Amino acid sequence: MPHPYVLLSAAVSLDGCLDDTGPERLLLSGPADFDRVDEVRASVDAILVGAGTIRADNPRLLVNSPERRAARVAGGGPEYPLKVTVSGSGDLDPAARFWHTGGEKLLYTTDKGAERARAHGLAADVVALGSELDWRRLLEHLYAVRGVRRLMVEGGGRVHTQLLTQGLADELQLVLAPLFVGDPDAPRLFGPGAYQAGRLRLLETRPIGDVVLMRYEPTAPGTRPLPAAADHHWLALACDLAERCPPSGTAFSVGAVVVAADGTELARGHSREGADPVVHAEEAALAKIDPTDSRLATATVYSSLEPCAHRASRPAPCARLILDAGVRRVVTAWREPDTFVAGADGSGVLAEGGATVVVLPEHEDRAKAPNGHLIGR
Repeated sequence: MPHPYVLLSAAVSLDGCLDDTGPERLLLSGPADFDRVDEVRASVDAILVGAGTIRADNPRLLVNSPERRAARVAGGGPEYPLKVTVSGSGDLDPAARFWHTGGEKLLYTTDKGAERARAHGLAADVVALGSELDWRRLLEHLYAVRGVRRLMVEGGGRVHTQLLTQGLADELQLVLAPLFVGDPDAPRLFGPGAYQAGRLRLLETRPIGDVVLMRYEPTAPGTRPLPAAADHHWLALACDLAERCPPSGTAFSVGAVVVAADGTELARGHSREGADPVVHAEEAALAKIDPTDSRLATATVYSSLEPCAHRASRPAPCARLILDAGVRRVVTAWREPDTFVAGADGSGVLAEGGATVVVLPEHEDRAKAPNGHLIGR
């Protein structure tokens, strides 16, 4: 199921600490960056912090600018984003400022935690996720039930670590402050864990006073049936490539990208690329890769349309080309309709060959856009 765009936001010292161990909160940013954070808060549907952040910092998590709040209302939204927290135990102080400022509040917890939270009389909607906390279920609920499309996560370090290691963070906005904490007991932004392989992609670097904002996005594909945030980024690129296809009344416009397990792009292609009027997107991309490249065995093919199972213009359909290349994971946005081939089932061919096919239907409209003149024929 779809889930919101997840934006992790944090400020750290040069030695990676979120705070020191003193009684007062260590202010890592200045007024200009606080205003930037306020702007980001105003742009999202919900803000999430862990229970530890509520206990340690007692935050209000408000949009402070009256002009930004007014703009949210003028746009048809609530004055404040939904405030969300997560606690397995449900043991939270009902007097904390989190519950008594801003707009709606939502607590995700376990079945037992829900009993405790309701007994405390917390001023929030309490949602039990079962015997254990499950981040995927939480995000799917936020998307489907609460209509959250953009979620800002402001901590703490454990929450950030869990979302990144599970491949659920779409973006990291990190502010680096020019100071050292030096205390081994100080809380740090990221803890140990099974992080995804590869390097994150730098989206932006910007000085703000004496701090520096760095925006990154993950690049490593998911593993087998579980989609990762990077799967959405790469599939969106495939949909962009489909827009570049020369128009045709007899073939779909499709884009494809082949990505190694560490997030390295191996090749990209699109239908009717170059001087070949019948080349398919996956075919064009795979032709640019050395067939002996060992990374193909753990790579992912992203295709805006399900790879074909039958074709008249070439001896082998794209589903077979993918399997012959050794690729065993394919992410697509749209199942092939019966426009040209009745009962097309490239996913079935791939599955029979041992490949995992992941469909992300939230990208289907974008994949269909350059093919509107063919749909329903």
